[in-house]
Amino acid sequence: MKLAILAVGRKPPAWVAQGCAEYLKRMPRELPLAIVEIKPETRGSKSREQLLAAEKARLLAALNGYGRVVVLDERGDDLSTLRLAERLQGWMRAGGATAFVIGGADGIDQDLKLQADEAIRLSSLTLPHALARLILCEQLYRATSVVRQHPYHREG
Repeated sequence: MKLAILAVGRKPPAWVAQGCAEYLKRMPRELPLAIVEIKPETRGSKSREQLLAAEKARLLAALNGYGRVVVLDERGDDLSTLRLAERLQGWMRAGGATAFVIGGADGIDQDLKLQADEAIRLSSLTLPHALARLILCEQLYRATSVVRQHPYHREG
């Protein structure tokens, strides 16, 4: 099974890229994690709906080959690390590739949200997109460590 984070946005700051690279490197061979950057639509005089539609088209093209789509959304399920680990374990049993979608500055197209298999949120706080990417990398590594009974995560 493979995992991917599809993130709409420009190149993140170096400290985010370095942090993500560290967690990507730590993932086990049987559960690789990749980050796919999706070019955001240039604003210009376009409406929010036009921007989201253009980004949706790019996301759908990038989602080809992923059997499971999980969008990050402020109204998504609020998961603890252990609940994320349980979901990850279920996805691993079911097999197939899983993609996590982080929208751009204007969010994610509503139709794409409805087509997704699941929606989760990382926090009740509003997070910058680059920081959300880093937090998701860390949490996927942490959930993997729980599944593999590695001592990285300490509950208590």
